Amino acid sequence: MTRHQADIFISGGGIAGQVTACAFAAAGFSVVMVDPFVPVTTAGEEKSDLRSTAFLQPARGLFDRIGLWDVLAPHAKPLDKLAVIDTTGWPPEVRDRRVFQSADMSSDVNHEPFGWNLMNWVVRRELWGYLQEQPRITALYGSGFKSIVSRSEEIIVGLDNGDTVRARMGIAADGKFSPLREAVGIDVSTTRYGQKSLAFTVTHDAPHDNISTEIYNEGGPFTIVPLPDMDGKHASAIVWMNKGPRAVELMAMPVPEFEEVMFQRSTGLLGRMHLEGNRSVWPIITQTANELSAGRVAVVAEAAHALPPIGAQGLNTSLNDVIALLELAERSPATLGNPAMMAAYEKKRGPDIARRARVIDLFNRVTRSGDGALQAVRLLGLKAVHDVAPVRKSVMRAGLGPS
Repeated sequence: MTRHQADIFISGGGIAGQVTACAFAAAGFSVVMVDPFVPVTTAGEEKSDLRSTAFLQPARGLFDRIGLWDVLAPHAKPLDKLAVIDTTGWPPEVRDRRVFQSADMSSDVNHEPFGWNLMNWVVRRELWGYLQEQPRITALYGSGFKSIVSRSEEIIVGLDNGDTVRARMGIAADGKFSPLREAVGIDVSTTRYGQKSLAFTVTHDAPHDNISTEIYNEGGPFTIVPLPDMDGKHASAIVWMNKGPRAVELMAMPVPEFEEVMFQRSTGLLGRMHLEGNRSVWPIITQTANELSAGRVAVVAEAAHALPPIGAQGLNTSLNDVIALLELAERSPATLGNPAMMAAYEKKRGPDIARRARVIDLFNRVTRSGDGALQAVRLLGLKAVHDVAPVRKSVMRAGLGPS
């Protein structure tokens, strides 16, 4: 049995937990991070995360600040524009197309991209390598959270390998079913939609021109997010939302038939698409923690909020949690984890998370519907958001993070 001592204990070694560990270590805090599973860092393994994440400008700012961007940048594809295409019927018929510019979200004359897309398994791989060189981080993969004793000045955490960790603050970054969140007595509110999302990578005939595209039809969006070329071929990551039974059917479909259906669903936008590697499937829910802290434990990322994969809000909202918590810790290191800091974190992040969850929930209900009236609302909303410049800019900026 080993007794560890640190400023911060983090349960969860996925992307959110890894970034949280790097951020606090860069700020001078010592960190113990645990996860019962060893990171999957190749695309071909069974449990590989085949989704991609479009990291928006605040996330890029955090990565720059803590020294991660130089590690991730070689694998990132800039996103200069967002195209939204409204379709109806099958095969889908295009009713309208609007393009949003990155300039709408920035006063910078250089017009930085609104985001940078990376494959999740690549991010995990690069962060895993980076963590090994950080002296303030003790990463215990293969060891999971088991128990917690809360005291006025510290927490004492028991791990399933018999080790203990004494820390001034705990952070639950261990996913939707967070054992640390449950151990400190925080409940969640969950909405289920009967939808699933397929995630996979494709190569395609036509260039994507650094344009991220969402194509709406019954069941949810078909989202195409640019990737760097693969073996000299244009490549993109796809997130395809459907009603659950349809997603299961697509998951099991032979590749030639799947590629034909995919071509139709994409309206042939990038020409023929060719599946590269495996497909993965994920349930779609909205889940929010009823509180963001308990005692000296703060809840972040999917332990705090799981959102449908719309508008790149999932992991970016998670990183906004990390940014807020880090700023509070840096402002007053001596009061790390105390009641005032936890209350400030709750006040700073709670309202923004609640607003985003409500908006994405409503948006998902409208965009997935095959009802003619709701599809008409979807089309009118798209036109209104895009065509009125102040509305367009405020919506785009809101997507980046809390104001």
